[in-house]
Amino acid sequence: MSEKIITILVEFVTYVIGAGGYAGIAALMGVESACIPLPSEIIMPFAGYLVYLGHFNLFWVATVGAVGCNLGSLVAYWIGAKGGRPLVERYGKLVLMNHHDLDLMTTFFLKYGSITVLLARLLPVVRTFIAFPAGIARMPQWRFHLYTFLGSWPWCFGLAYAGMKLGEKWHTDPRFYAAFHRFHLSVEIVLLAGIVWFVWTHIQRGRAANTA
Repeated sequence: MSEKIITILVEFVTYVIGAGGYAGIAALMGVESACIPLPSEIIMPFAGYLVYLGHFNLFWVATVGAVGCNLGSLVAYWIGAKGGRPLVERYGKLVLMNHHDLDLMTTFFLKYGSITVLLARLLPVVRTFIAFPAGIARMPQWRFHLYTFLGSWPWCFGLAYAGMKLGEKWHTDPRFYAAFHRFHLSVEIVLLAGIVWFVWTHIQRGRAANTA
């Protein structure tokens, strides 16, 4: 993520939180959890910086952040539950997905959905998009929201705590952004490897089906 984009995002986040307070934090985290990549690694540390200044309480910052994650996830979950499966069934071949993959995903979420959502909420990038497949698989909604909150709260708390401890370095120390950028990059590399594996196995499966 370029320095220019980071600067724009920081200005946007600081404005929304400055104008909206706790509601601004919840709204921004809701956007982040609705499959829109607005980094929580900027939102929550700035909220923590305001804790450092005495404007907010750390516990409530983490709590409203987790509530915002649930609100945003509700939108993405609903889209996945109402229209995700028909959309994938119709256009899934474009992204190498088929009925077999949908059935596997549904079975997986029914068996391991709780721990999957919990762990996904503790990871950058992945946390932004987990609600959509959970909705497609129609994971029980109460369970989805429970584990979304349980996974999001420590994530929000940890980032806000880091922002609080860094204090005035928020605006002055470029290493603050560099650390989170490296964290993002490592997760993105793992995701890319997973995508390559997914594409390769599906191409091989298609070839085997055509020669059978």
